Amino acid sequence: MIERGSSLPSVPTKLVSADGFVDTTSDAVLGQGLVVLFTVPGAFTPTCHLNHLPGFLANLPKLKAAGVDRVVCASVNDHHVMKAWAEASGALGQIDFVADGNAALAEALGLAKDLSVAGMGQRFARAAMIIRDGVVDAVFLEDAPGVGASGAPAILMALEAGTV
Repeated sequence: MIERGSSLPSVPTKLVSADGFVDTTSDAVLGQGLVVLFTVPGAFTPTCHLNHLPGFLANLPKLKAAGVDRVVCASVNDHHVMKAWAEASGALGQIDFVADGNAALAEALGLAKDLSVAGMGQRFARAAMIIRDGVVDAVFLEDAPGVGASGAPAILMALEAGTV
């Protein structure tokens, strides 16, 4: 798993934003400024849709006030699903979405999780990162179901405490 002090890998991805879809790389999306990346197992899945994403959306003004330049959500879904989720959640244009359709970024970050038993195949583990200019400052990985360590309140507390 990627650790504090590690540089981000450069992996082809699709960025979903208010402007549409863009073929890009992970380091281009996440490598400038103070970025919070949170990763979810799947768009529209219950915990991701009802807890994880809404927490970041609700706390976006506080995160920005804490110096965050960009909040990005990544999932192993195609860009059409990610755009539909961004629109349905009201997050399009506020949070950027990375579609990692083949789990290449999940694997490069060491956050790939095999959810084949649930019929979902390779997915992201639920996690979050604070990234400064392409270097990981902190990784928050969930060790149980639900949203705790990787939720917006935990990230905000870490930023405000100056521990990262």
